Amino acid sequence: MLDTETRRQLLALARRSVESAAGKSAPPSCEGVAGVDAPFFGVFVTLRKRAQLRGCIGTFSPSGKLPETVAEYARHSAVHDTRFPPVLSSEVNDLTIEISVLSPLEKTDKPASLEVGRHGIYLKTKGLGAGATACFLPQVAVEQKWDAEQFLSALCVHKCRPPLPPDAWQDPSKTEIYLFTAEVFGEGE
Repeated sequence: MLDTETRRQLLALARRSVESAAGKSAPPSCEGVAGVDAPFFGVFVTLRKRAQLRGCIGTFSPSGKLPETVAEYARHSAVHDTRFPPVLSSEVNDLTIEISVLSPLEKTDKPASLEVGRHGIYLKTKGLGAGATACFLPQVAVEQKWDAEQFLSALCVHKCRPPLPPDAWQDPSKTEIYLFTAEVFGEGE
């Protein structure tokens, strides 16, 4: 668990990174962020504008320390989420930022046993089109009011490229399913 001050500093770093990506400032320094030596296994940075998703990108394979990873994926969320146009400098003040620090992935043979609101899901395809991946953070199921099976089916249909049939998660010859948890914190908490 990250302490309150570390969370505050990471959120401030993410905001400065978004501002920089939108052309409002120079790239921020990651120096001086306290308490970031704890192990982490991935990070996602989510941007919302008036409660609507505006960008969300992350990694399950971080290559640096937590501050550098947060800064990098805050920038990516602002300008490289292909679902949205790049964030404009005029939008930055209307954004709220949420950071999800991930646990290790754990393969499961019983995907439907996931706990909604606690587990995120990561899917990897096998066979034809092997190597494609998709994920949903734990908070997505709660936000969408999905049960476990709806959560898994939505991942197959809406996040996989190309889309998979809604029941593909049930076929271990086509998919591998992994579960993870996240420490989630955001601005305004």
